[in-house]
Amino acid sequence: MGPISVFDMLKIGIGPSSSHTLGPWRAIQRWKAEFGALGAIEKLQVDLYGSLALTGKGHCTDTAICLALLGYDPATVPVEEITVLMEQLRDGKRVALTSDRRIAFDPARDIIFRMSERLPGHANGMTIRAVIDGAEHASNWYSIGGGFVQREGESLDTVADVVLPHPTTTAEELLAHCRAHDFRIADMVWANEAAWRSQQESRDRVMAIWHTMRDCMYRGCTTRGTLPGGLHVKRRAADLHERLVPDDMTPGRTAEKWVSQLCRRTIRFKEVMNWVSCFALAVNEENAALGRVVTAPTNGASGVIPAVLMYFVCFVEQDVRDQDIADFLFVAAEIGTLFKKRATISAAAGGCQAEVGVSSAMAAAALTEAQGGTVEQALMAAEIAMEHHLGLTCDPVQGLVQIPCIERNSMGALKAINAAELALAGNPAEARVSLDDVIKTMDETARGMSDRYKETSEGGLAVNISVRVPEC
Repeated sequence: MGPISVFDMLKIGIGPSSSHTLGPWRAIQRWKAEFGALGAIEKLQVDLYGSLALTGKGHCTDTAICLALLGYDPATVPVEEITVLMEQLRDGKRVALTSDRRIAFDPARDIIFRMSERLPGHANGMTIRAVIDGAEHASNWYSIGGGFVQREGESLDTVADVVLPHPTTTAEELLAHCRAHDFRIADMVWANEAAWRSQQESRDRVMAIWHTMRDCMYRGCTTRGTLPGGLHVKRRAADLHERLVPDDMTPGRTAEKWVSQLCRRTIRFKEVMNWVSCFALAVNEENAALGRVVTAPTNGASGVIPAVLMYFVCFVEQDVRDQDIADFLFVAAEIGTLFKKRATISAAAGGCQAEVGVSSAMAAAALTEAQGGTVEQALMAAEIAMEHHLGLTCDPVQGLVQIPCIERNSMGALKAINAAELALAGNPAEARVSLDDVIKTMDETARGMSDRYKETSEGGLAVNISVRVPEC
């Protein structure tokens, strides 16, 4: 696999799923950019296979496809208007593929969920079929996790459009670069990102990532109600937030002021645990409600890194600078690339160990370096966090990114903090398991795991809970 940027691993979008929402959205966008050479399209149909079919409705895959066909981008679509946009499409049954051409498209008829079929390339497969001048043109696409997409026949091991000064595919290579140049992990990543863009552009983009995370946490902490989808899951972050907020914190806060006031608090250990859980729940409740989130590295695990970063900003260090926040996110993203290159970040391919487990490892390494840990200790923290997520299944009830996904982000965040503390107190030279060892083990575990536990809703909690409600 070629070089992966920080901004490939951390992407602004909407919920509820990077592989089931963002990936199909990007596939449609790529297809739209290419179809012009084929002539005038008379008819369009999208077939969904494997996990995309089995949990696609609960993960809003059909909604993502429609919004992409309507010309919207996940980073900028007005989330508050999605319901209206979908109603208009269902009524009008037409999409504008270009500025001067509209074609008939009925989501109920033209998006086919092929529950019992699977394409050979990946569990998340889709076929885009277009009739042009009476002939059908079909292409297969795969959503391979974290919003990454691959067209059938397209190699991920392509000639890179950039040459990185410090390329890495393993933790061992990362450590070698850092030792050779007396780098922290963040230093190495900044040097690599310069191959894509200026330092100022990288700084602006990573702060936009942080602001999106911060604003998402604030919205989640101040929004009540019931999540969509039919499970009638009550949002809990706002109630927890209200119990935690001290009386002297002024109402009517902005997200920025909210963070500033939290930073001035002296909070006991139990309260810190509750705050971290609150931050994670807030993000994933927003994700479940199709809110604006950061894929980090996936939507299903989007609450872990923001929660741990907020823990660092509010409760660990005083006067945290923008540079510290940027470095934290750069380290987290770099650790994520190792899992992406050597294993998977797709729950449909590897279970929830590939989502919450990877995000916990990313957050643990970033928190360790942010607190002054060595490169070796940061890698040790990532290994500890992943080691204790190995084998974690993905069994979303009714295909919704709610049960058990929302609470799992809280658990992943707390494990990341614990892993960082263990690494900071430990000696990496005495460790018996390396990060590369655990990534290899995760990959082998993913390959050996039954498909029932890989985001199909055919095993685990998805079939054993007492509540039975129809999928929306």
